[in-house]
Amino acid sequence: MTNPTAPSNPLTHLAPDGTARMVDVGDKPVTARSATAEGYVRVSPELAARIRDNTLAKGSLLEVARLAGIQAAKRTDELIPLCHTLPLDAVDIRAELLDGRVHITATARTQSRTGVEMEALTAVAVACLTVIDMGKAVDKGMVIEGIRVLEKTGGRSGTFIAPSQEHAPSPASAKKDTP
Repeated sequence: MTNPTAPSNPLTHLAPDGTARMVDVGDKPVTARSATAEGYVRVSPELAARIRDNTLAKGSLLEVARLAGIQAAKRTDELIPLCHTLPLDAVDIRAELLDGRVHITATARTQSRTGVEMEALTAVAVACLTVIDMGKAVDKGMVIEGIRVLEKTGGRSGTFIAPSQEHAPSPASAKKDTP
């Protein structure tokens, strides 16, 4: 148990001498943990039509972005220097075309000593980058926006649910761009 009168160090990845360090999670209990993140890529009307009609030369943008997100979640510890290697139980990526944007959501789950927020965020970021890679021949002005953790569960800090953002509608309230 933490001493409530002792000063807390919110920067857990800093050693007392100020150097970066990986946090020791060895004494923490293994618990069920999950995290969901989201992000958007603004696309032109021309690219939205090509995505909807599945007529891009590189193939299905939404499916390739989804697969890239899964692969990225599995490699998060190789990309983020102080992340722990986690045994992921599941990674679920959704990629959908909304009104003028591709919306990516990623949920990662594990039974571990540390959370999976970085895995969910990495999955979203790489899926968004893949949207740009797949669509850049049609739209060079795409913009990634709104990457954030929506929810996390498990661990000592419990559940976190992000406040809503006006510029980033939830998938339930956003208009799907369908034919």
